[in-house]
This record gives sequence, C-alpha cells and structure tokens, in this order.
Amino acid sequence: MSGMDRRTLLQSIPAAALLGKIALADPASPSTTVYELRIYHTFEGKLDDLLARFRDHTMKLFEKHGMKNVAYWVPTDDPLKGKTLIYILAHPSRESATANWDAFRNDPEWVSVRDKSEANGKIVDKVDSTYMTMTDFSPKLS
Repeated sequence: MSGMDRRTLLQSIPAAALLGKIALADPASPSTTVYELRIYHTFEGKLDDLLARFRDHTMKLFEKHGMKNVAYWVPTDDPLKGKTLIYILAHPSRESATANWDAFRNDPEWVSVRDKSEANGKIVDKVDSTYMTMTDFSPKLS
C-alpha cells in the first residue's frame, strides 16, 4: 500500500467512526427527551378505580403509543391523600408527546377501557400536566 493510500485511509477512519455513531445514535437522545408530570385528581372514593385502570390497562397502552412509564406515586398526606395519582412519562420529544397523546386518545382499546371503568361514574375530576426537560446537573434516570 502506498504512503498516500495509507494516509487517506487513516484520515478517513475518525470520520467513518463518527458517522457510524451518528447513524446508530438513539433518536430519543437525552437532549430531546421531554418528561411529563401528570397529576390526576379523582372524585371522592374513585382512586382505587383509577389505580386499577392504570395497573391493568393504561400503562401498557402508554407504552404501545411511545410513552415511557417513569414512575407513579400516591400522596401520603392530606389534602391529596386518597384522591390523587401523580406520575411521570417520558417522550422522545415535545412533538412526539403531542402525537403520542393523539394516538392514545383515539385508540379503540383505550376508549373501551375508559368507558368500562367509568360505568359507575366518572373517575377523574381534573388533570394537571407539565412538560419538563432535565437540567444539566440532574442525576440521569435509568
């Protein structure tokens, strides 16, 4: 191999390695990931119905529609105790969050689950939603 061919080859390796990393990069990189904090306020006596709906159906449907379940909590102190569900979802981007929710809301399986779970009345009184991005100093989520 001539000196010129070898130099050209060696110079091309870093570029090829970089292009490979770009091509293999996760499209949902941490820099574009959007977290959504959601707080569901239930009607009196309906929290258990909401928790069952999430446990048995909603979480799986979220994943089906590109939403990552991060964590779920129920408050232990009044005034939210016994009537509030707090959770966080992750979306690849803010735009995908909008598309994910549209697909979820229009999913016939979700509509059926919601309607069956509300056969004895509405469960959720109010939903608060806040979209967030991670700070540069935050510990990374796994």
